[in-house]
Amino acid sequence: MKYAKPSISLEQQVELLQKRGLNINNPEKARHYLSNISFYRLRAYTYPFQDNNDPGHPFKGDVSFEEIIQLYVFDRQLRLLVFDGLEKIEIALRTKIIYEFARVYGSHWHDRNELYTNQVRFTKDISKLYEEVDRSSETFIKHYKAKYSNPEYPPSWMALEVASMGLLSKLFENLNKTEPKKKVVAEFGLKNHLILESWIHAFAHLRNVCAHHGRLWNRRFTTMPKLPDDTLCPFLKNKDIHKNKLYTLVSCMLYMLQIISPGHHLASRLKTLFEGCTQVDLHEMGFPKGWEYEPLWN
Repeated sequence: MKYAKPSISLEQQVELLQKRGLNINNPEKARHYLSNISFYRLRAYTYPFQDNNDPGHPFKGDVSFEEIIQLYVFDRQLRLLVFDGLEKIEIALRTKIIYEFARVYGSHWHDRNELYTNQVRFTKDISKLYEEVDRSSETFIKHYKAKYSNPEYPPSWMALEVASMGLLSKLFENLNKTEPKKKVVAEFGLKNHLILESWIHAFAHLRNVCAHHGRLWNRRFTTMPKLPDDTLCPFLKNKDIHKNKLYTLVSCMLYMLQIISPGHHLASRLKTLFEGCTQVDLHEMGFPKGWEYEPLWN
C-alpha cells in the first residue's frame, strides 16, 4: 500500500482536530503551538483520548486543546526529572566500575580480552569504544593522543568516560564474574549481578528516550529490569507490577539513588508533578494501588 497522505497547513491541522471533537477555544493560540510542536508529535498525547479503532479518530468525551498541552508539558517536566536522576546513576556507575577494575587489573583493564566471557561480543564492543574515543573532542582525550603513543588508546578512566551508557552496559554485562564485578554490584546494594546488568540496560534505554525527547509517561518499554528477591536495602514490597512501565524503572532508580545520593528529592518532586496535572492516569504509568506507601516513595 502506497502512503498518499498530503501535508496540511496549520489552519487545516486545527480544523482537523476540531472536526474530530477536540475543544479549541483559541484557534490562533493552537496554531502557534502547532507551529512549534508538530501535529505528529502531539498525536502521541491526543491518542489516549481518541477512539483509534475509528478511522476518523474522534475524541472520546469532553477534551480541550489546553488539556492536551498540559499533558505535553507534564511529560516534558517528567523527562527532565527522570533524566536528572539518571545522570547521577550513570556517573556513579562509570566511577565504580572503572575504580574497582582498575585497582585489580590496571589502567587498561577494559581492553583485556581475558576478562570477558564472550570474545565475539568483546571484539565488537571494544571496537565501538575505540570509535567513540576517536570521535571524541574531549580535552583529556586530545591530550593523551598528543603526549602518549603506547598504548594507542587512553586508560579506562578516560576511555569509558566518553562511552555511551548503552555501550557501558554491554561491556559490564560481558565481564566475567570477578571480585571487582561483585564489589560493583554490592556498592549499589544488590546481591545478584544479573539484576544490576538488567537495570543498567533498562536505564540506558530510558536515558535514550529522555535524550531524544520521546514520550515517557505512558510508554511501554521493551527493555525491562529484573526485580530482585534479596537486596541489602529495602526495595518494593509489592512486586506484582508491570515491568514494562515507568513505575518499575523509576522505582529501580530510587533504590540506587538512596545509596548514591541519600538526600535526593526525586520521589517528592515526582509526587508534586503528578498532583499538578489532572490529565495524568498513574495506572497508565504502572503505578499500583498503594504505591505511595512504599518506603522507596516516601
